[in-house]
Amino acid sequence: MTLKKFAAAIIPTIMVPSALVACADKADVNSSAAIQVTATDEKCELSSTELSTGTNSFEVTNEGSKINEFYVMTAAGRVEGEVENIGPGASRTLMVELRDAGDYEALCKPGMVGEGISQTLQVTGDSVSSVEGDEALAEAVDNYISYVRAQADNLHDQSEKFIAAIEGGNVEEAKALFPVVRTPYERIEPVAEAFPNDLDPRLDLREADLADSDEWTGFHRIEKDLWVDGKITEDTKAMAKQLGEDLDELVEGVNSDEFSVTPVQIATGAQGLLDEIATGKITGEEDIFSHTDLYDFQANLEGSRAAIAALETPLEERSPGTLDEINERFDQVQELLNKYREGDGFISYDKVTEPQRKELSAALDHLTEAVAQVQGIIAK
Repeated sequence: MTLKKFAAAIIPTIMVPSALVACADKADVNSSAAIQVTATDEKCELSSTELSTGTNSFEVTNEGSKINEFYVMTAAGRVEGEVENIGPGASRTLMVELRDAGDYEALCKPGMVGEGISQTLQVTGDSVSSVEGDEALAEAVDNYISYVRAQADNLHDQSEKFIAAIEGGNVEEAKALFPVVRTPYERIEPVAEAFPNDLDPRLDLREADLADSDEWTGFHRIEKDLWVDGKITEDTKAMAKQLGEDLDELVEGVNSDEFSVTPVQIATGAQGLLDEIATGKITGEEDIFSHTDLYDFQANLEGSRAAIAALETPLEERSPGTLDEINERFDQVQELLNKYREGDGFISYDKVTEPQRKELSAALDHLTEAVAQVQGIIAK
């Protein structure tokens, strides 16, 4: 499915200018070997912390006992690239386009909680952009930004209804709207994760992932009030107000003239959304109080497919046939997920048996394997 068809099925496409980033040179994949990242429960070691502008490859190996994550961020805290769900003994590749010289931060997060373990990266060279002189990549970026902005506008509209239900003390209406308002957010969550000042944790932190110093706000704090306590208190209303302000920050951010993404970020975001399904939705840990995980599963799947669809032309140019293979695997996962539909939504996830979850997980792994190729293909 092309991005235009996909977006039209959800919300009208918003057009944006074709020139997004003005840089001096076209970014190439740096010819040096991949940066080797060794992540343990106590350390985050890199084979080199001196890099050049352009697309850099990181080979992350988890030698610890906990599931790990790896991030590359600007000094201001904007996430340029991330890879999640790196199990003990596993290795994952992350490609990141570093467009400008300066200091960046490499961060491992053992156990996927807390502040993590960081190293400073020193990046030198001229400013570059992979879309410079490449019409197909420039169009892919335009298309994806249009999709993100459309989802952000949808998120704004749905959040107003959700917050109004909470302010009115209507528990059942708020419950019904909870998975609906989360859907556009879950389609573009990697974008929220890229914003500084812990925007994504403010919006979507789970109780199980709280560190001692964390203040718990966002969707899941409200979810617990609605399903566990079964009532809306003044504190719930305050949390809803804060949620609205944080969502406005996201919506305003993606609609600003400064907002941009790189083609490699689109590709890694597609994979990141599938990782989100594997680490939170398949396990049932994401919406642990409401059991609305299948709504989030669907949204993550749609967001990942939209990202791949945005890259359709450059992907076909660089690797004919790969897109067909990926779409076939998307269809296989969607077919399995459709078995759990109920009315306009899905059954409660606690009704999905362990063998059924394993079936979903196996199909998802098959899809993730194919999507993981895309960042390397796009970076050629």
